[in-house]
Amino acid sequence: MEKLKIYHNPRCKKSCEGLNYLKEKGVDFEVVKYLEKGISSDELKEIFLKSGKKPVELVRTQEPEYKIELKGRNFSDDEWVQIIIDNPKLLQRPIIVGKYKAVLAQPPSNADILIK
Repeated sequence: MEKLKIYHNPRCKKSCEGLNYLKEKGVDFEVVKYLEKGISSDELKEIFLKSGKKPVELVRTQEPEYKIELKGRNFSDDEWVQIIIDNPKLLQRPIIVGKYKAVLAQPPSNADILIK
């Protein structure tokens, strides 16, 4: 089985649920603490491509930064990528990435698509 990647925030309950789900399933995975190390344009583009989602679809709209600065404004996909790079906490979590697909693991069972 392929090794998965989970984009994880240890202080987020939903992210922890996704991480624990992978552990319970006995899956081989790498934890990416993107809030600490940052996230690159290439990583984001891989997530969007493999998930079939547009960047705006994976933005956390409940964050104050979104509500104050971004709500109601239109941005291109490339602009959203840069906004998320500059404000990684705006990215929904946990996102689990496999070789060909990526999913937002809310609920954690969404990861079953990646677990063979």
